[in-house]
Order: sequence, then C-alpha cells, then structure tokens
Amino acid sequence: MSEVRALVCVIDDDESVRESLPDLLTVLGFEARAFSSAEEFLASEALSRARCVIVDVAMPGMSGPELQLELTRAGHSLPLIFITARIDEEVRRNVMKRGAVACLYKPFSESALLDALQLALGSAGV
Repeated sequence: MSEVRALVCVIDDDESVRESLPDLLTVLGFEARAFSSAEEFLASEALSRARCVIVDVAMPGMSGPELQLELTRAGHSLPLIFITARIDEEVRRNVMKRGAVACLYKPFSESALLDALQLALGSAGV
C-alpha cells in the first residue's frame, strides 16, 4: 500500500514560484499543486483535498488576505502560510491575527518553510 502524502497547494502569480516551490515540496515528501490565482484554487477540486495552502500576499484579482477571509467565510479551516516579497508588518499582523500559520518573506529558506509546514500539519504530517 502506498503512503498518502499531504497535498500542499501553492498559489502565486509568479510563474517561477509556481514552478520551483512545488518541486521543493515534492522533494520534502508532499504532494504539491500550483495555482496562478486564488480564484483558480477556489474553483478546483484541490480545495477539498488540500491540507495546507502556501499563498502569496499580493496577487492580481483576489489577494492572499482576501482568500483567507473567503475561506473563513465559507467554513474552510485550512492552515495558510503566507509568502511575500514586500515587508509590510501591518499585513503580517492582520493575517497572523486571523489564524495564518506563518508569513515568510521572500526569499525564505527551506528550513523556514519546513518549520511552517510542521506547524501547519503537525510533526506527523511532515
């Protein structure tokens, strides 16, 4: 019987992030899916299977914080890890106050990502 790997979804409008981060997640032992927008993720079947979402703060259309509010409104309690290239302590405080697991500033280290994933999924999930 094959081991079931936790699905981690990456939502980022930056193509290089959508290509590299899922590769890293796969190496770390996760199943990974990438989406170019929050709207694309919300319309996918991955929404019901995801165990964690890594989402960019600033994207065209629905932003990461807006996705967080939409997921809460719809009753989804997915752990969210925010990533951003812009240091904005107010945004960081707000997403963390609303339950985000972490807010990582790009470029972040593999160990910082792994720490956030362990928080999101618990040690057994990693």
